[in-house]
Amino acid sequence: MTTNHRIRLNSRPVGAPAAENYLLDEVDLGSPGEGEVLLRTLYLSLDPYMRGRMSDAKSYAKPVEVGDVMVGATVSEVVESNSSDFSTGDTVLGYGGWQEYSVEKASHLRRVDPEIAPISTALGVLGMPGFTAYSGLLEIGRPQPGETVAVAAATGPVGSVVGQIAKIKGAKAVGIAGGPDKVAHLDELGFDVALDHRTGNLKNELKESVPQGIDVYFENVGGDVFKAVLPRLNTYARVPVCGLVANYNLTELPEGPDRSGALMGNILTRSLNIRGFIQTEFVEKHHENFLSDMSGWVKEGKVRYREDIRPGLDKAPEYFNDLLTGGNFGKMVVAVGAES
Repeated sequence: MTTNHRIRLNSRPVGAPAAENYLLDEVDLGSPGEGEVLLRTLYLSLDPYMRGRMSDAKSYAKPVEVGDVMVGATVSEVVESNSSDFSTGDTVLGYGGWQEYSVEKASHLRRVDPEIAPISTALGVLGMPGFTAYSGLLEIGRPQPGETVAVAAATGPVGSVVGQIAKIKGAKAVGIAGGPDKVAHLDELGFDVALDHRTGNLKNELKESVPQGIDVYFENVGGDVFKAVLPRLNTYARVPVCGLVANYNLTELPEGPDRSGALMGNILTRSLNIRGFIQTEFVEKHHENFLSDMSGWVKEGKVRYREDIRPGLDKAPEYFNDLLTGGNFGKMVVAVGAES
């Protein structure tokens, strides 16, 4: 028997998640069944979508049930295998969630090659966030040489990759981030324009720095950033929408007039293509090319990444709130069974 420490959803949050919404407990964990493996979690990914899974509102995926372990992608070590596909000591990408150990079906796992990049990157630039950027930008955004691509949360694991792929494709990259340190990092990544949305003057700064307008806006924030970007969108602009993190903790609609009519007017008169997506819909078409392209770009230094690795499973709720309010700097990862 192995003692497994885990974090379960204790109650559904109203607004920002609080300590009482989580329950840290421990259970005995047995051996894997036929076709299963027992995994020791090394790294746990924290991602904004998890806030939606804490709610029982209708969405694209089933919510976490109260009492269940919080969901999340993990990089783990195989402790015991009851499958011919994996051996003890293998490193795998799975979906073990917020716990020290998990039992998963071997068919749901993918082996992680530490020779390509640090294994934690399987949760970031070489994982779901990187694929979200790759598939959404290339399938929906379709940046052309000489066009302008803008992205919010531009130092995050999705936004940073969006901007760097835009540069690879010959486009101009405009990054929007929060705070001077993050803006400086965008310069290091090679963005052509780096703007701080916390100045309160983003709309005018976009007008001055991007007079040619925006052809592709990769949306993962919403809120005031989108309000500033909308007037700068060119005719036929494409807007892939993968997230709206500014809205995730809202309990009611913001005060003010209904602006949906104005939005629809802009969509009509400028022939905008605003398309929401979930990255899983593009797996069959793009994932194999993503793994090949992104691995090569990372090795060649064409795509750089930053990780925010923090220690301790028990602090995951605290780290998650930091993520939702922009307190992270790079891909948020919890070091569970690995050194931070």
